[in-house]
Amino acid sequence: MILLLHATKEVNVIAEKSRADYFKERRENFKAFHVEVERKKMERFEEQLAKKGKSKKEWLDEKIDDELKK
Repeated sequence: MILLLHATKEVNVIAEKSRADYFKERRENFKAFHVEVERKKMERFEEQLAKKGKSKKEWLDEKIDDELKK
């Protein structure tokens, strides 16, 4: 099955505006947190999180909440 799509410049501009607005709003509400950790240590950590059924984001949110309560 072949699907052909045709987009005009006008549609592309609207899509880009919506995308730009989305990311602008996202940057107002979220802030990135990035660190590098030794590979083996992170892999062991990810295994433990997987056993608990938790994502890294969920884990970090909990830790931040704990720190803010202090």
